[in-house]
Amino acid sequence: MQYQSVLASISPNSTTSSRSFFTVRTLTSAIPLTASACVLAAGILCFHAAPAHALQIQDAAAIPTETAGIVQPGDKFRIQVWRQEEFSGEFFVNEQGVIAHPLYRQIRVADEPVESVERRLRDFLQQFEEEPNFVIEAFFQVAVGGEVRVPDIHFLRPGTTIAQAVALAGGPSERGLLERVILRREGVDYLIDLTDPAVPYRNTTIRSRDEILVDRDRRIMRDYVVPIISVAGSLATILRFAQGR
Repeated sequence: MQYQSVLASISPNSTTSSRSFFTVRTLTSAIPLTASACVLAAGILCFHAAPAHALQIQDAAAIPTETAGIVQPGDKFRIQVWRQEEFSGEFFVNEQGVIAHPLYRQIRVADEPVESVERRLRDFLQQFEEEPNFVIEAFFQVAVGGEVRVPDIHFLRPGTTIAQAVALAGGPSERGLLERVILRREGVDYLIDLTDPAVPYRNTTIRSRDEILVDRDRRIMRDYVVPIISVAGSLATILRFAQGR
């Protein structure tokens, strides 16, 4: 079933907004419109509305890293059970904190580490087979926006770094500044320089519901937009002068 979610996306040629280069469009995706997805979508919209320099940014060294692998509603699991097609597929975690599947809904997974979910799944499958053979993969929901080529809510494996998340979102646009990447985690914004290999937080891994914003090169305004406005103003002056004569 297809669901529609409203997400922010970048339109380099857009002239619909006077305060930013961001426009909003409706994207069709296979993401269930859960409350958590709405929160991420709303968050990325607000993220886009404010330039990075206007955010209250904290020192990246203070980024919380504990409980990095905790599952949240809206995350997704890919489960493959040997010779059990009815138990295999991709399933979301619903708002009740269980896997959205007629049988798997007995397993509570929200607020649990991925390793615990794997153990619970094994215990559940042992009701049907003494030694179940299965593979389970978790995918965390992460909103990646700003100056990236594919802004969206992306589903990424635990252990994915912030740099990898940006790459999986298509990488930075021609105006993206990798030295100014904002990570919003638990409502706090942190500035990360992905171009400096010496900083310890460069390999920070994602958590469910993280929001990542690649900032825009402000020189675009200085080098292109302002000169165009100046030329337009000069032409308008010439036209008024000509009409006056």
